[in-house]
Amino acid sequence: MIGKAIRLERIMNRNTGRSVIIPMDHGFSLGQIYGLHDMPKVISAVSEGGANAIVLHKGGMVRHGHRKAGPDIGLIVHLSASTSLNPDPNDKVSVCSVEEAISLGADCVSIHINLGPPERVKDDRGGRRHIPAVHPLGHAAARHDLPPPW
Repeated sequence: MIGKAIRLERIMNRNTGRSVIIPMDHGFSLGQIYGLHDMPKVISAVSEGGANAIVLHKGGMVRHGHRKAGPDIGLIVHLSASTSLNPDPNDKVSVCSVEEAISLGADCVSIHINLGPPERVKDDRGGRRHIPAVHPLGHAAARHDLPPPW
């Protein structure tokens, strides 16, 4: 699919096939993080430093995804999240759909899965729901699978 190829080139170096991706989605789970208060400035800095893409949640995309200046950088929307305020901070839930991420300009979507004991099986529900929706739309997807301990 030509659309998927175009989007993959936005998050990878087309000459090397490698990518430097900077996760900037931790403000959702941890709250405001020192140094990340001026997101457009930080995004420009990582882009100028050679990063190919950044990972944001949809709130970050809406507020900071289109800078209108500076070097281009690929945008990856993280579809799942948790918060340190939850009694179970590893309880990932869906916070964005594939279609919504595409409408925000995402080049790729990602979902976080915690592997481990049976109570973590519910985490994969988001992956089974979101990942199949990506392919017919000609989009790229990434899974973040983490083994215990988290």
